[in-house]
Amino acid sequence: MKLTVLGAGAWGSALAIAFSGRHQVTLWARQAEVRRALRDDRENPRFLPGQRFPDALLIADDFASALADADLLLIATPLAGLRPTVCGLRDVGLVRPLIWACKGLEAATARLPHQIVAEELGAQLPCGALSGPSFAEEVARGLPTAVTLAANDATFAQRTALALHSPRFRIYANDDLPGVEVGGAVKNVMAIATGVCDGLGLGLNARAALITRGLAEITRVGVTMGADPATFAGLSGMGDLVLTC
Repeated sequence: MKLTVLGAGAWGSALAIAFSGRHQVTLWARQAEVRRALRDDRENPRFLPGQRFPDALLIADDFASALADADLLLIATPLAGLRPTVCGLRDVGLVRPLIWACKGLEAATARLPHQIVAEELGAQLPCGALSGPSFAEEVARGLPTAVTLAANDATFAQRTALALHSPRFRIYANDDLPGVEVGGAVKNVMAIATGVCDGLGLGLNARAALITRGLAEITRVGVTMGADPATFAGLSGMGDLVLTC
């Protein structure tokens, strides 16, 4: 499969490295200096220092050429860059099935990522969210990781998860886009609260209670937004919360 990763921050870089062992991967970076370092030195000192990039990993010179032959797109920009990126896909006329690895709610609209994509590219495009407990540096080093891929089409989710998974990067397919995205976004609030708990020296009892009750609240928020409560017991819910806290 020909996979294009849009965004060469720490997470996009790590995913490009992880998938390059089984697929033809093209990585596109917005910043010219990052592209130069990747192409000339096979490193990304700004976002993923000390990690060498495989020689087989292709570095795109421009946005349009990165998209040209792709079978699947993976958007790994920060959430603030998701809408501009999908608008860019539409504007150059190179829309492809896509997944994204950004988390959160859009600041101006409170939209989840799948809602942004549907608004700009239509609800029929096969697409999905990759989320779960995953530090970029560990993924780049090939340490075992498991995540969830939720999509708007169950067949697309299953086929994409099967194509991208490897012995050290396991992907579980899911059809609950709101649940996976809410878990990935709201857990950051609980991570801040847990940091406050630690800073105040309130102890491990309080920390455990905060995380556990926080997960219950995240679940209630998600159900209100149309999610399946069972999703929050999985990798994109409890798993991501535990790692972040």
